[in-house]
Amino acid sequence: MEKKITTVLFDLDGTLLPLDQDHFMKLYFRELSARCAPLGYEPEALVKAVWEGTAAMVQNDGSMWNKDRFWSVFASRMGEQAYEQIPVFDDFYTREFHRAKASAAPDPAADACVKTLKSKGYTLVLATNPLFPRQGTLARMQWAGLDPEDFALITTYEICRWCKPSPEYFSQILKEIHKTPEECLMVGNDAAEDMVAMDLGMDFFLADTCLLHEESRDLQGISRGSLKDLLALLETWPKL
Repeated sequence: MEKKITTVLFDLDGTLLPLDQDHFMKLYFRELSARCAPLGYEPEALVKAVWEGTAAMVQNDGSMWNKDRFWSVFASRMGEQAYEQIPVFDDFYTREFHRAKASAAPDPAADACVKTLKSKGYTLVLATNPLFPRQGTLARMQWAGLDPEDFALITTYEICRWCKPSPEYFSQILKEIHKTPEECLMVGNDAAEDMVAMDLGMDFFLADTCLLHEESRDLQGISRGSLKDLLALLETWPKL
């Protein structure tokens, strides 16, 4: 029986938002360190604690939300007062964080892909690795020229209990949107993290403009190309 795709999951960083990952991290930590300096955080210790909290989220076993996992580790490194300062960090993502946009190279084809699918009745998910708070994800969507209203679900650290490359991350999405893997196409640029969706039975399109970890998977026979190539493909899809 032929598959009928009804749903498309899109990765964000490096996929709908082409960017230089190293440049992004440099700008991100520069701005975060400057914002947190008045709180008494030394830059090197701050960055180390953020990385350790991020690693804890990647290794999350589903027993708590990613947000709680991050802050439990961060506060254990930087002090319990960190919990009271969460609003400062949230505000950072609405302000200084936007300066990291200099690392991105937005592609108009990103929103065109989304709008094409939306107009045809497909369900859309922004399946970005949920390592950031919602405000940080909305900021990066803004850089990419995307409308959050076009997506049925946007994965952020507040609402997820797993991260890529855990298969449970994708299983949680399927449960949330009431879809089967066979109904879904995952679009991503990271062979190690995004192609895990195939193990569950999803179709896959490899956005290869900012390709990562291509050595981690056999890419023979995988549909791939730029966002412009993807758009050309999506324009041939039927309306639902």
